[in-house]
Amino acid sequence: MSEDTQAQRRIHAIGQQLSSTASASASGSQPLPPIASRAPGSSAPRVLGKVVIITGANSAIGIGRATAHRYAESGARAIYLCDIDDSNLDAHCREITGAFPKVDVYARRMDAASDGEVKSVVDDAVKRYGRLDVFFANAGMAGPPLHFTQFTDDEFMNVIKVNTLSAFLAVKYAAPAMMKTSASKPQSSGSIVATASVAGLRSNAGSSAYSAAKAAVVSLAQTTSFQLAGTGVRVNAICPGLIETGMTEVVFEMARQRGTENKIGQLNPAKRAGYPDEIARVALFLGSDESSYVNGQAWAVDGGLSAGHPFVPGKLA
Repeated sequence: MSEDTQAQRRIHAIGQQLSSTASASASGSQPLPPIASRAPGSSAPRVLGKVVIITGANSAIGIGRATAHRYAESGARAIYLCDIDDSNLDAHCREITGAFPKVDVYARRMDAASDGEVKSVVDDAVKRYGRLDVFFANAGMAGPPLHFTQFTDDEFMNVIKVNTLSAFLAVKYAAPAMMKTSASKPQSSGSIVATASVAGLRSNAGSSAYSAAKAAVVSLAQTTSFQLAGTGVRVNAICPGLIETGMTEVVFEMARQRGTENKIGQLNPAKRAGYPDEIARVALFLGSDESSYVNGQAWAVDGGLSAGHPFVPGKLA
């Protein structure tokens, strides 16, 4: 047999093989392998049956309240609303219970920077439900808007305590609780989400004390996620930009009085300030199993502010 004939036969055989493969694929006789799903479908309740603790939940216009509603709406079994100021907590509970009667809601006056008080609320959740799934460490304070040379030791350390120690204590007590298993939770797992700030990523978004405290929250998310390796417990930080909350309300009110409210947020690509609900939706995602491969991250939710170096439009040249 000549070399040309052998070559033609090989080409013919390869052609038949390719044709056969294409036909089989088209006919569906060789189905594609299934996608390995790590969470319920996105149309399903995203935190169904989960037990959730939220600190910094008192403000009527805050991120904590907005997040609690998102978790209740998405199927949480129980939600603990915690804050050192409890003036609105009972009202929040009634509101959520009225809208989502299947969710157990608890109001807890709690200092998020108190070792014993954080442990107490975590222990209560585990005692009642045999599990803890999400801890949203949202408590924080801006502190006085001072130049760094004007801070006293006590003022500086109080900002660190409220913002950073509270996040540390959340991980310290929530992580071991999340590793506990039960009939309803056969595997160790959980999500700890801490509210940091764009100020923890870039300068000029807060005082030196506040920025240092929030940068430390980012570092805690990174370091503790590695120390929890293999446990199924994840730790992440959210870094909001300028959002109108109880903490920043005075900034927005002053702008309204001056008639300059439309200028707030103009240095970010979104050209506006953000809303608590926009942060709450990210907090919901990070607390759900849909974010099962997101760990040790600092997620900026800031309209794009931290993506570049702010400049005044028209003054770049």
